[in-house]
Amino acid sequence: MVRVFSLSVFFKGATEARLLKTTSDLQSFPFFQRGTVNEFMTFASRTIVERTQPTMRQSVKQDAYMCHVYVRADNLAGVLIADHEYPQRVAHTLITKILDDFTAKVPAGLWPNGSEAQIPFDALPAFLTRYQDPKEADPLLKMQTDLDETKIILKNTIEAVLKRGENLEDMVYKSEQLSMQSKAFYKTAKKTNSCCSFS
Repeated sequence: MVRVFSLSVFFKGATEARLLKTTSDLQSFPFFQRGTVNEFMTFASRTIVERTQPTMRQSVKQDAYMCHVYVRADNLAGVLIADHEYPQRVAHTLITKILDDFTAKVPAGLWPNGSEAQIPFDALPAFLTRYQDPKEADPLLKMQTDLDETKIILKNTIEAVLKRGENLEDMVYKSEQLSMQSKAFYKTAKKTNSCCSFS
């Protein structure tokens, strides 16, 4: 099952990364392990940010998790920790969206010395909830899914017509909407290409 576990925003300083905001969804872990898992995810996120150069993106595999990070030129960084099924491109699209929103709402002067309590940015939990479904974060993925659903609907419609006892070949020849040229093309294609046989 596709799952995002953690979203974090950091400021990458000269010697260390400062955590500005974080949120997590650890419901899939046993209750008494959640604190430990959360600490590990924060530690891993900070370490990856500290070892990522500005203007770089990385995706790092750690056991059953993927840690996606982007450090911008202004040293603002975002980290998304998810399972392996969460698409990499979608993860980086979401990180960019979060950092853009953060920049619009939090003055840059607060980043170098800010703490979680001081930073006025409460949108991370909403991002985490909304973008558990990768299609919400990536319009291209959503469009592809919509196209796939359309193909399924069309296929089911053709199958439903054929199930009523109608023969596609008879329908083509009886159709007044098809030109003689189209009917001849269908007949030729049916003879030369066995994949055109629907009956």
